[in-house]
Amino acid sequence: FTQILEGHTVLMPADIGTAFEYVETGHTYLENALGKARHLHSLTGRTVIADDSGLSVPALGGAPGIYSARYGALSDGAKRTAAERNALLLENMTAVEDRDAFFVCCMVLVLDEYRFFVAQETVHGVITREPAGDGGFGYDPVFYIPEYGKTVAQLPPEVKNRISHRGRAGAGMAAIIDSLGHPGQDGTLPV
Repeated sequence: FTQILEGHTVLMPADIGTAFEYVETGHTYLENALGKARHLHSLTGRTVIADDSGLSVPALGGAPGIYSARYGALSDGAKRTAAERNALLLENMTAVEDRDAFFVCCMVLVLDEYRFFVAQETVHGVITREPAGDGGFGYDPVFYIPEYGKTVAQLPPEVKNRISHRGRAGAGMAAIIDSLGHPGQDGTLPV
């Protein structure tokens, strides 16, 4: 967020002494992002940005989708590591020829209980047959962008931040924030 919302001060809940947890129960990226933002706003009374992001593979019925961070959760509820989720995704796609996929990022800016703004963006690519690159995080090593001839994990951070779903949503959100004239107290944005 700090890199994407350059020129704005971004604070995490802990930075302002707020303990924050939110269980994502929404069925869409928007429901989850709005729920997080509204909950944090109710705790702080401050302007808040929250996001929900994920990877969707149409050939897998849109999975992992909003469950991207919890994809293939173990029977005891424990989350798999990013490398384990990537391995599971590739295993589930072994016989799949249509490897088209897209990342989604929904960002919500909450100013008060009834005033909020949304920026939702995507980036399209294909799922590789094996991981490549050591940058980024999550599904970046298995998400290939043909226009760049690389996986997201192989892209320099400044390119990723410009073209990614999160970078595009962040650019839209930055434009909204700029049009509002730094809505947070002291020009800061708790995230």
